[in-house]
Amino acid sequence: MSSKMYQRSSSISVMFLTLLVLATTFPSSVQSQTTRVGFYSRSCPRAESIVTQTVQKHFKSTPSIAPGLLRMHFHDCFVQGCDGSVLLSGTNTEKTAGPNLGLRGWEVIDDAKTQLEAACPGVVSCADILALAARDSVVLTKGINWKVPTGRFDGRVSLASETNNLPGFRESIDAQKSKFQALGLNTQDLVTLVGGHTIGTSACQFFRYRLYNFTTTGNGADPTIDASFLPQLRALCPQGGDATKRVDLDTGSGTQFDAAFFKNLQNGRGVLESDQKLWTDASTKSFVQRYSGVRGFQALNFNVEFGRSMVKMSNIGVKSARNGEIRRICSAIN
Repeated sequence: MSSKMYQRSSSISVMFLTLLVLATTFPSSVQSQTTRVGFYSRSCPRAESIVTQTVQKHFKSTPSIAPGLLRMHFHDCFVQGCDGSVLLSGTNTEKTAGPNLGLRGWEVIDDAKTQLEAACPGVVSCADILALAARDSVVLTKGINWKVPTGRFDGRVSLASETNNLPGFRESIDAQKSKFQALGLNTQDLVTLVGGHTIGTSACQFFRYRLYNFTTTGNGADPTIDASFLPQLRALCPQGGDATKRVDLDTGSGTQFDAAFFKNLQNGRGVLESDQKLWTDASTKSFVQRYSGVRGFQALNFNVEFGRSMVKMSNIGVKSARNGEIRRICSAIN
């Protein structure tokens, strides 16, 4: 082999090895977008504090925005990934679909975005604002504080038809598990994240069918409802009454983030049918028992596990600069 050919071959080998090293050393930038804690520490140092202060301000006057923001983040991640697509306005967007009509807190996200654009134009995504606001909502309702990885880009697609990916209030546990598993979430994540119903309310229209003519025997109610709890629910949601009336999902503890929700399920006091099924289905019951502190089961700390499952969920379908953007306003693509 001539010296020129040898030099050329050596140069190609060195170049190949260099590229290989770069690809294995920086896989997140070469292969896909990833999030990390403190993403804005240099580009927008006050980003997280601005979001926190904004959520605190709105919570002080309207406490119901806390469960609204938590649910909004969940609904966002289950459709198109955690990309802020639920925030987009327009005909046939996710926001217009049935499961999202009861969401609250849009104005909180818009307020935070306005402040962030003034402080750091074009830097902080709406998807990240929503992820941070969900965490802050849990903290404000006496729940755990966890570190939220950031660095998401905002999506450009929002379709009402894709909200079928969201778990339904009548669905079986198998159907719910299938939807969670499709997104990389396991059975424990399912039970843990549904535990977010420890704060917030539901309209009578989503569970009243359980109270009347559910069966043709006995009192006509869903037999999984505790007999002493049934009159209370019927008083709140009388047959033929206001279908939009709101009822706490976690009776007796609807404004505080805690494990009481699971004790209610254990006692037949779940409001939504899909929630109560967590207790009646063998594959999920043990997690409810562990969160409830039932003797004979290794206890799980609900707050700690909730933070872990939220971080896991918040990394579903994260967009990059290749397939996303940093919106100037959260309700419209640039």
